[in-house]
Amino acid sequence: MASDGARKQFWKRSNSKVPGSLLKSTPKVPTTPVKAKRVSTFQEFESNTSDAWDAGEDDDELLAMATESLNSEVVMETAHRVLRNHSQRQNQPSQKKPEPEPQPIAEPPVAPSGDLRLVKSVSESHTPCPSESTSDTVPLQRSQSLPHSATVTLSGTSDTHALGGSALSKRETSRLDKFKQLLAGPNTDLEELRKLSWSGIPKPVRPMTWKLLSGYLPANVDRRPATLQRKQKEYFAFIEHYYNSRNDEVHQDTYRQIHIDIPRMSPEALILQPKVTEIFERILFIWAIRHPASGYVQGINDLVTPFFVVFICEYTDQEDVDKVDVSSVPAEVLRNIEADTYWCMSKLLDGIQDNYTFAQPGIQMKVKMLEELVSRIDERVHRHLDGHEVRYLQFAFRWMNNLLMRELPLRCTIRLWDTYQSEPEGFSHFHLYVCAAFLVRWRREILEERDFQELLLFLQNLPTARWDDQDVSLLLAEAYRLKFAFADAPNHYKK
Repeated sequence: MASDGARKQFWKRSNSKVPGSLLKSTPKVPTTPVKAKRVSTFQEFESNTSDAWDAGEDDDELLAMATESLNSEVVMETAHRVLRNHSQRQNQPSQKKPEPEPQPIAEPPVAPSGDLRLVKSVSESHTPCPSESTSDTVPLQRSQSLPHSATVTLSGTSDTHALGGSALSKRETSRLDKFKQLLAGPNTDLEELRKLSWSGIPKPVRPMTWKLLSGYLPANVDRRPATLQRKQKEYFAFIEHYYNSRNDEVHQDTYRQIHIDIPRMSPEALILQPKVTEIFERILFIWAIRHPASGYVQGINDLVTPFFVVFICEYTDQEDVDKVDVSSVPAEVLRNIEADTYWCMSKLLDGIQDNYTFAQPGIQMKVKMLEELVSRIDERVHRHLDGHEVRYLQFAFRWMNNLLMRELPLRCTIRLWDTYQSEPEGFSHFHLYVCAAFLVRWRREILEERDFQELLLFLQNLPTARWDDQDVSLLLAEAYRLKFAFADAPNHYKK
């Protein structure tokens, strides 16, 4: 293995641009001996590494019964049964079965005080490792209260166009009607909207729902048109006032970096359309100028894409979000979408701006919390990473910096953000639990890797290209379980 000095120099040059202050080694957890499949040198890793950016009806009934109950123990145990059932079906030989109808939307349970015993994580039941023993499992501690506005329904897909065929199921139609009724009322009940949105938002109502949940538009339906007009006018006043300064000496470095980063974004079929590139450049430059505490930082550029795609899809028939064509969208509509995207992205960044200030302290804190959390929920995985000198900062920095957008297909990111916008502090606090669930989701594969190079390359290129809404729903269910176990109980992070 190479010296610590060589490692530090490599990570300073990596695409994640990790601040140097974050590279200090953390105290090691005692490890068990492992048999190396082969030894790879750090020089080999450095030379080979390139930029890594690049449920059924039975379950529905179980969850509906659970969420109707006020007993938190029943709720959590039922969630575990759903996850175990899913795991068992995954391990059975594939058979052609009629596609089950999506389950009804269950209301979030209200937890009374009482004891709760948590079972093994979904990562252990979903990807069992033959060699592991039950003694390796670290029991989870329970939280003192149930997280607010959460539901563990696993609804398959939330996009109505992805249900197969052109006709909606009766259940999905009923669900869409619930959204429309909430949105059409004189004053939208935002709490009810969050509860309904947690398990996914139907495509036709997603643009308006995101604008409401982000805090961009008011709950009062009569005030929305005036608010939209005022905010859109305000954004283009910023363009007129600031954008011509992009080539001034004081701002040219910022604009140059934005101009370089945008073509590297995905999906290329969308981003490389000239109109889209220009829109993204304006949004990012104006945001950077108006937020001098952080300015533009790589990673912020990715956060524009989900908002823009959701809003543009309201005016296109393209069902593949990776291939949206804006050429048919009228210029005035594109202007309004640009302004709406800017304001919604700004609302999101207001809650996580410490991720992008000098030295990025928010990310430093979250990566450390992730490491401590994983050491509690799956000590064997934690020891395995530590024993092969893989530092969480080397893979999880990007997870926090880009909110997993580089790890998941765009369609999955949009589904994930449905829930993030429904959760209190979803993009900051709940994201931590999603990252923990995401890491231990690959438990078996991680434990099979036996050297530094293979482990890190795997963690930077996770096989999620074929993921769909069902995979995201399972991930969110496990994250919810972890949040329930650890939220409001910070001492549970500690051993």
